[in-house]
Amino acid sequence: MASSMVEFPADGRTATGYLSLPASGHGPGVLVIQEYWGLVDHIKQVADRFAAAGFAALAPDLYRGESASGPDDAGRRLMELDIPDASRQLGGAAAYLLAHASVTPKKVAAVGFCMGGKLALHAAGEYPESICAVVDFYGVHPKAEPRLDRLSGPVQTHFAEHDDYIPVAQAHDLVARLRAAGVEVEDHLYDAQHAFFNDHRPEVYDAAAAKLAWDRTLAFLRKALA
Repeated sequence: MASSMVEFPADGRTATGYLSLPASGHGPGVLVIQEYWGLVDHIKQVADRFAAAGFAALAPDLYRGESASGPDDAGRRLMELDIPDASRQLGGAAAYLLAHASVTPKKVAAVGFCMGGKLALHAAGEYPESICAVVDFYGVHPKAEPRLDRLSGPVQTHFAEHDDYIPVAQAHDLVARLRAAGVEVEDHLYDAQHAFFNDHRPEVYDAAAAKLAWDRTLAFLRKALA
């Protein structure tokens, strides 16, 4: 496994991200999209886990070199995020992966957490020719409105029953809207809290739920990106 920070073009600007490649030297592509904290160690480690599982993973730095200092700052950054700019960065990241020699077959999925989950759906709707599958972990962002009717592939969702940010009814509504748009959906609900996958946050991390969600994610991606 090899990892490094890389640069890639994004609609006339230069964007950066953390690239982690599998030891085999090749595999399908996965965008790993950050929570509202930024491109922090947890997200880089998730990218490394994907690489260890045989994927070429790229985590774009949507905050362009900055990260949140705490929950209040993270919330502010989420609300102030330039959604069109973030979408262009994700589109550029997908194009970078598709052009990378290590990405075979030439398929890319978007996997996002919290803010990144909603942005994964948004980017897949903006760039359906580049992103052919989505995994949404408890995605939330009030300003990102995904174009669900433009998605070109399946979606897997992971939501929590005890999420203070996303009521269960809201998770069910997303699944219903995806299916109404003709999207193939695999939806999962866990007896856990928001951000249960983040093992850097012991107050919400749920090891059993996280392992089950990870196993399901890998199985879904191996099928969708075959």
